[in-house]
Amino acid sequence: MIVAAQAVEVRRNGAAVVRDLSLEVRGGELVGLIGPNGAGKTSLLRALCALDPLAAGRIAYDGRTPAEIGRAAFGRTLAYLPQNGRIHWPMKVEDVVALGRLPHGAATLDATARRAMAEGDVAHLSGRSTGTLSGGERARVLLARALAVEAPVLLADEPVAALDPYHQLQVMELLRERARAGAAVVAVLHDLTLAARFCDRLALMDRGILAALGTPAEVLAPGPVAAAYRVSVESGTRDGVPFVIPWSRLDGPERTDPSP
Repeated sequence: MIVAAQAVEVRRNGAAVVRDLSLEVRGGELVGLIGPNGAGKTSLLRALCALDPLAAGRIAYDGRTPAEIGRAAFGRTLAYLPQNGRIHWPMKVEDVVALGRLPHGAATLDATARRAMAEGDVAHLSGRSTGTLSGGERARVLLARALAVEAPVLLADEPVAALDPYHQLQVMELLRERARAGAAVVAVLHDLTLAARFCDRLALMDRGILAALGTPAEVLAPGPVAAAYRVSVESGTRDGVPFVIPWSRLDGPERTDPSP
């Protein structure tokens, strides 16, 4: 599966929040979507999911748009984990995860859904009401629901934001495993160390544009990070794996969005 965004523009309240952005993600890779708050990351992800309309450009999956794929088939093509996912009414955990099987015919707790619960480390919560869960537990339940779709494309918006360090590592390992199994995986991340360690490529967004695209070493170099985040970084390797730590704020004038 190849996900291709070509010259995409997304507008919100009359303003362009994503501008002339082109990005291709292939099956078998985990791409980290990074950038400061307000850079347009969530807007791009929602556009990739066909949840927000495009003001310009085209998004295709193996050459076909979501409209050409069709609603039912598109539900099996893509799984989406939204930012700050909410469960609006009390349900059993197993019932929430089973909803991931709905695109395949019925919301049943089949072997795939049970495997997704185990992968998300929520099998022990199976009979619990979602209203009794912590924020981190609820986040893992929603991830398990997305995994249960078994779609060739997985888009995750800040999947580790509410998690403790153990589960942050577990989720990043899981996303990488999904990519290694052939899925095209895109994850919005704020933790640059996790992004450097687990992602094959990074796409750095800044004020609605794609400011840098490449390997973690290329994108997390001092120059691109300073320009986008206004911070300096310290970097190194451990067992051949790179890590990056934001170290100090860089003084300078507040940035303003450039004219579209």
